[in-house]
Amino acid sequence: MPKILLVEDNEMNRDMLSRRLVRKGYEVFIAVDGAEGVEMSISKEPDLILMDMSLPVLDGWQATTQIKANSETQNIPVIAMTAHAMAGDREKCLAAGCDEYDTKPVEFPRLLDKIQKLLSNKATT
Repeated sequence: MPKILLVEDNEMNRDMLSRRLVRKGYEVFIAVDGAEGVEMSISKEPDLILMDMSLPVLDGWQATTQIKANSETQNIPVIAMTAHAMAGDREKCLAAGCDEYDTKPVEFPRLLDKIQKLLSNKATT
């Protein structure tokens, strides 16, 4: 069962996404801020991270940069999830180390497709 770390400070988003991911067969761990996300990326060894970019303590850009700088966690795929959908926002997320980018409100089938692609790429590397 693939493990997903969901780093999301909005309770409604956390609840909706975690329930839907569990129903699809994923084990889900939840962090409510960027610092907790960085810690759990090490302790829980997730197969993939869903990273909200607007987070308290450490924002998603800082948290992703730290995750990608750590040799233990640098190969974990990170999908940026953000309401920031202006020109240049996708590039900013990718520059921080995110492997993929998805906008909010979350369109679950589209997000699921990105998750499955990244996990299958990870399995073949």
